[in-house]
Amino acid sequence: MSNIYIHEPPTNGKVLLKTTAGDIDIELWSKEAPKACRNFIQLCMEGYYDGTIFHRVVPGFIVQGGDPTGTGSGGESIYGRPFKDELHSRLRFNRRGLVAMANAGPHDNGSQFFFTLGRADELNNKHTIFGKITGDTVYNMLRLSEVEVDKDDRPVNPHRIRHCEILYNPFEDIIPRSNRRHKRDKKEEEIKKFQSKGTKNFSLLSFGEEAEEEEEE
Repeated sequence: MSNIYIHEPPTNGKVLLKTTAGDIDIELWSKEAPKACRNFIQLCMEGYYDGTIFHRVVPGFIVQGGDPTGTGSGGESIYGRPFKDELHSRLRFNRRGLVAMANAGPHDNGSQFFFTLGRADELNNKHTIFGKITGDTVYNMLRLSEVEVDKDDRPVNPHRIRHCEILYNPFEDIIPRSNRRHKRDKKEEEIKKFQSKGTKNFSLLSFGEEAEEEEEE
């Protein structure tokens, strides 16, 4: 077994994303990143991600989703405000198939997340890694990146999340806040909020200057 996998702590939690590229099985590091995992699980339970697109693809780097507005500038956490980063010494951006929070800066996590398509050392200590894609479903994740993108890394015909299933929930006290009507209203509210006022530039929710420089090379 690779030393990379030996170094990683054991997981505790499991979610299945049913996407237009196939199923994606995600195991969670709920002890190392409890805020991010609780946020992700509860949003999945509430159907927050259902129907959302993977709005940004940078080949060889990341696939990003989790924004109900589909713009790359929206999304809120279950806490009603951005939550703090959870950085762990045994969780590093050293391979493909990792799941992490996208953000616009330190401690600015909402609902958006990304999958790594390869090693990305420049992201260490900047983004919370909270899960990993397991088994052969990593190949479905790679299919998410096999799309035509424009100059802004937006897929012309993006894949989307159809539905989320919680296979193992380590947080027994989670109570979903919403029903289907609330979910629909919430997404419409997100879109109106984005359209009515200026928002942060979450074009990668940003991976910062280092990532921009890498893309230009």
